[in-house]
Amino acid sequence: MSLASRIATVFALSAVVAGSLGVARADGGNAARGKDLSYTCLGCHAIENYKNVYPTYSVPKLRGQHAEYLVAALQGYRAGDRSHATMHAHAASLSDQDILDIAAFLGGESLKASGKAPPADAPQAVQVCVACHGSDGVGVLPEYPNLAGQHEDYIERALEEYKKGARKNPIMAGFASTLSAEDIKALAEYYSDEPGLKTVPRRASRFSAR
Repeated sequence: MSLASRIATVFALSAVVAGSLGVARADGGNAARGKDLSYTCLGCHAIENYKNVYPTYSVPKLRGQHAEYLVAALQGYRAGDRSHATMHAHAASLSDQDILDIAAFLGGESLKASGKAPPADAPQAVQVCVACHGSDGVGVLPEYPNLAGQHEDYIERALEEYKKGARKNPIMAGFASTLSAEDIKALAEYYSDEPGLKTVPRRASRFSAR
């Protein structure tokens, strides 16, 4: 089956599944409170090019990410739908309001789509992603993550986890199942090269002005 045919099949299946899924909401997030709650998050997500120890890959950039997506991600870690022991331990202690507030702070102002079409030399596999993540890596809906500027190795890791079922998302599992290892590498390189996401700025130390 061709890539185009596989994409069409996955779109059809995903449309059915999507209708039965709830959408994470970020309404009511208090960024000021989230700043105070996120001190444990900043130990990894506020350090440029910080690496997960094992398996080794870059900790994702969060500044500019949709708050709704961060809410869904934290809920997934809390529920165990995403397999990462440290993230589960952190998220397990958070209330729904805590998650809303942390997401509002960490994401900051979300990226805006450029509306540009994919370039002629874009990987063919980008066809799988543009309907949700856009040609420039900006999610077309708030619950779809922004990929623009994300670490290449983190995008690869995320797609591999969706493909293997380590991240329990039936829509992404369907899309990832159509991708070869070469597709995943090409997509990660393409979206990581787009300008966008940043590492969350570190807080100034209370001693730094002395």
